[in-house]
Amino acid sequence: MTDLGQAGESLVAAWLEQQGGKILQQRWRSPWGEIDLITHFPDTKIIAFVEVKTRSGGNWDQGGLLAVNARKQEKIWQTANHFLASQPQWSDWNCRFDVMIVFSQGSVPTGENAEGKFANLPTNFQMGQTIVWQGYRLRLEQYLTDAFGG
Repeated sequence: MTDLGQAGESLVAAWLEQQGGKILQQRWRSPWGEIDLITHFPDTKIIAFVEVKTRSGGNWDQGGLLAVNARKQEKIWQTANHFLASQPQWSDWNCRFDVMIVFSQGSVPTGENAEGKFANLPTNFQMGQTIVWQGYRLRLEQYLTDAFGG
């Protein structure tokens, strides 16, 4: 995974926590693949398996949406089943499959923001707001709740 991809995932994890989610796992692997984020929402008894797509301008796949095709969905679904089988305490929770699209406006030039690489997040950052995070300018573009079925 690229540094940009890791920055996008960690930004989404921070945003999910601000939304009341608790991150159970990040980059959880199984023989079938990897799930970027596994989050639970205690108030709703929901576990979300979140696929994060971080893209810059001029990409071929509509900001990452086309990359979550039927084959990718099947891999995520199989990996989610493997996670639930290995973690029976979550077996009675409702599950959903979400997708977050993150847009990169590029890296922060050295010297432009001395703290840019390690900047703290604003207390409540919003979708569409550009954030300097881990050396990149990132914007949470779109969060698709229950984007595909299992």
